[in-house]
Amino acid sequence: MIPSIHKRGSETIGLIRYLYGPGTHEEHVDPHLVAAYDPLTPDPGRDSHTTYKQLQHLLDQPVDALPKSRRPNKHVWHISVRASPEDPILCDEDWAAIARRTVAATGIAPEGDEAACRWAAVRHADDHIHIIATLVRDDGRRPRLHNEARRAQAEARRIEADYGLRRIAPGDGTAAKRPTTAERHKEERLDQEATSRELLRGHVHRALAGAVDETEFFDRLTAEGVRIKKRVAPSGDVLGYSVAMVGDRNKDNEPVWFSGSKLAPDLSQPRIRKRFATTPDMPELPTVLDRSAASAPVRARHLAAETAGSALASLASDDDSAAAAQLVGVGEVLDALAQTSLGPTQAELRNAARHFERATRSHIRAKNEEMHALRRAAHQIVHSGPARGRGPDGAATVLVLDIMVLAVIAAARWHAARGHAHQAEAAQQAADHLRTAYQATAAGPLAALRAYGQHLPAPSRSRHAATMRAALPHLADRLQAESGRDALTAVLDQAERAGHDTVALLAKAASQRELGSAESISDVLVWRLHHLGYITRPASAPGLKRPRGNPVAASATAAATHQEVRRSPRR
Repeated sequence: MIPSIHKRGSETIGLIRYLYGPGTHEEHVDPHLVAAYDPLTPDPGRDSHTTYKQLQHLLDQPVDALPKSRRPNKHVWHISVRASPEDPILCDEDWAAIARRTVAATGIAPEGDEAACRWAAVRHADDHIHIIATLVRDDGRRPRLHNEARRAQAEARRIEADYGLRRIAPGDGTAAKRPTTAERHKEERLDQEATSRELLRGHVHRALAGAVDETEFFDRLTAEGVRIKKRVAPSGDVLGYSVAMVGDRNKDNEPVWFSGSKLAPDLSQPRIRKRFATTPDMPELPTVLDRSAASAPVRARHLAAETAGSALASLASDDDSAAAAQLVGVGEVLDALAQTSLGPTQAELRNAARHFERATRSHIRAKNEEMHALRRAAHQIVHSGPARGRGPDGAATVLVLDIMVLAVIAAARWHAARGHAHQAEAAQQAADHLRTAYQATAAGPLAALRAYGQHLPAPSRSRHAATMRAALPHLADRLQAESGRDALTAVLDQAERAGHDTVALLAKAASQRELGSAESISDVLVWRLHHLGYITRPASAPGLKRPRGNPVAASATAAATHQEVRRSPRR
């Protein structure tokens, strides 16, 4: 049950016409009164002799009785109460009771108060009602509406329990402001994929991902095609900023501006400045990979995978402030990946980043310095440029997406353990989109690795199967039954040729997370081994030379795979 208090208005008749009218898209069906301040209130929807003007006159009588100097400028109060899609359809009597409970809880018409405000509840759809009220009581006083939105939410939770409806977690005051009905209608008129408020929120988050200072932040916003208006002090310091979508104008043909704080609580100028104030200079990428063998996007994604892996430890620790900071950093990495990916994967990553943005906010104060590594990784991803979907770039993207899925799932569990229901749900939704992006990106590299593994000589395949049994005896049978075992065999073969102790390496990869919940243990281990192969020094092995370049790059195509096998000495 979702109550939404709308902006106060000055024309009662206008709202009545909307509630009883056909709706923007003819969606209002059989509009009629289900309850009102007086049981004898006439209903224009069911009584052909009653007009909208008569209902308006009844509701406005206490307002009109006041001298003009004492009448409130905005005297029309409006709330909609909507059931969840999975809830059963309630009858008019149930909605009438819900309406009476709502006006009592908000202070419009407290129970037993005969001089309360006048109100009426109109139903024009199966799943919700609208309540209109005028904000002058019959005794001429104003109603006490302090925190009426919070009280409406609290009553909605009680209504859900009483009627056996879907239980919605109470809000915690950290959510971004929802678009208004007018903004939704404008979205349709402008043929936008979302409202301007939502689009701008995404633009600002992407511009913020890994930015080192305000100059870079505003430069990126400009590059995103967003209008910017800065509020500047006499000293020249930026005190605040507002943004607007090109083409989004009000009735006076002026841009519709949104300040950062109106987009989301963490996007105000002071909150953004805190991130910059504690962010060190962004150094060149560390030599995790041989510079001659890997592109900048590959190196950036390996750095992101390493830092995201470290963030998992914070999410499992008792330091909530450090964990909260890591969540912000994970969000920036997702935004960076979303703006540097190509093809259909980009849409999934943008959706993942959009959902996870909700999971980055809670009342736990973040230790900003704890997000340095992830912000640095986001910076490197943005500045390294787009990653191709094939070859080493694709393999590196799969690697970081695999780690990010784990990080987002860990975030969902972290929030759930602390009772942050909305954030936990948002993180789970982000994980769903990340899994889809991972599966689309991983298909090519995994197919190449499987081809590599299938063409290995029988002795080599047997030896690697023995490695799996030795390192993971309790999972060996399941691994052998999975279709991904050939890809795992291929990576073990490459690690062996690079001089690694494959038993120890495989055991280490398996120890990084529980594997029982994995859809494919083989696929998980492939990317764990792929990552560990770059950050673990290989054992000294005379006669074995470390392969040049990215091991997965050698198997980017079936032809390259076959050539690699033919060049390899038989074992």
